[in-house]
Amino acid sequence: MTADRNDPLLLSNQACFALYSANLAMTRVYRPLLESLGLTYPQYLMMLLLWEEDGQSMKALGERLGLDSGTLTPLLKRMEGQGLVTRARDPQDERLVRIRLTPEGAALRGKAACVPTHIAAAAGCSVEELSALREVLLKLRDDLNRAADHN
Repeated sequence: MTADRNDPLLLSNQACFALYSANLAMTRVYRPLLESLGLTYPQYLMMLLLWEEDGQSMKALGERLGLDSGTLTPLLKRMEGQGLVTRARDPQDERLVRIRLTPEGAALRGKAACVPTHIAAAAGCSVEELSALREVLLKLRDDLNRAADHN
């Protein structure tokens, strides 16, 4: 059966598949860059948040990344073992675990500074164009989350 190119059920017409396959391609570009830093992609995301604001609670980090404590705990334990972060109970609120960068973790930021430029170059666009695409994707994500929440 030969499908009409405008058939909404063709794989090539699916926005979800375009996002999925773009994510796979993005991951292939990120992998060697992050391996040179000694990081996995989830660890890189965690480092970005800590470089933005050190000493956040594990709960806040999990909320920002959309990860639960069952996923975060082993991730942070590995990062602690690598000497990138420390985990400690908050003295003002023992229920909270604070994640802090070590000097080695803070210094890694300088080595990671080239990652966005490499990604933009691999994508064949400027950092500004990639930023504009990010804004469109964030709007799409937020709209889809709202729609899912209403179901």
